[in-house]
Amino acid sequence: MLKKLGLALLLFAMGSIAAKAADFNGKWYAEFDTQIGVQKYTYDFHVDGSKLTGTATNERGSTQITEGKIDGDNISFVEQINFNGNDLRIVYTGKIDGDQIKFTRQVGDFATEEVIAKRVKPTP
Repeated sequence: MLKKLGLALLLFAMGSIAAKAADFNGKWYAEFDTQIGVQKYTYDFHVDGSKLTGTATNERGSTQITEGKIDGDNISFVEQINFNGNDLRIVYTGKIDGDQIKFTRQVGDFATEEVIAKRVKPTP
């Protein structure tokens, strides 16, 4: 009986840690260098099960996130933008590590960029 209780508590604790580790909800900020200069982004993520929605916002405006998915600690989504009159698909894949997400950002067929987004903590 005691072994079963201990095992149940261990499984509950592990599930709680995993759920906390995979909390993508909220605002995230990233600043990174690209072929067109420094980009400053705020991502606002909303998670419902394994579905991810939200916005990606930079100096040029906001874009709805599409094809968003969460799988454990992994995240993926698409940012579809119009750049100089051309449609451009930007595919993000990443993994959460505490209060940061390490992304690989595939910009069309042009560039692959490494990006680190940090959780925006509410000010008291």
